Amino acid sequence: MNQQDSIKLVEQYYAAFNGGDMDTFLNLLTDDVIHDINQGRREIGKDAFTQFMACMNNNYKEQLVDMVIMATENGKRAAAEFVVLGEYIKTDEGLPAAQGQKYRLPAGAFFEIRDNKVARITNYYNLQDWIAQVSES
Repeated sequence: MNQQDSIKLVEQYYAAFNGGDMDTFLNLLTDDVIHDINQGRREIGKDAFTQFMACMNNNYKEQLVDMVIMATENGKRAAAEFVVLGEYIKTDEGLPAAQGQKYRLPAGAFFEIRDNKVARITNYYNLQDWIAQVSES
């Protein structure tokens, strides 16, 4: 695996996400994938990630734009910076009520790559910014 392979993998990962192709999206993960949820817990395993994505897809409609992807020379680590264009369609537990609010949120992600698959994904965005956007009337 090299730098270009890792960049292509992350491109495929986000293309599948944006296309709503959860089968392809999940098949790009290792079985023991580590998922560090923004300002939250760490989950391990493809099953946990699948459940997380089912909840996300139920509560939010999102497209990721303005994508910039970087990777180390050896291809073992990668990062992406992007903007989330979203719609909050169903209330997520512990968060403000959903009323179809639209939001625009800068975000980033860090990846570890093993055997041409995503072995770790760590997502970052400003949760307070998101809450402020969906709380405006």
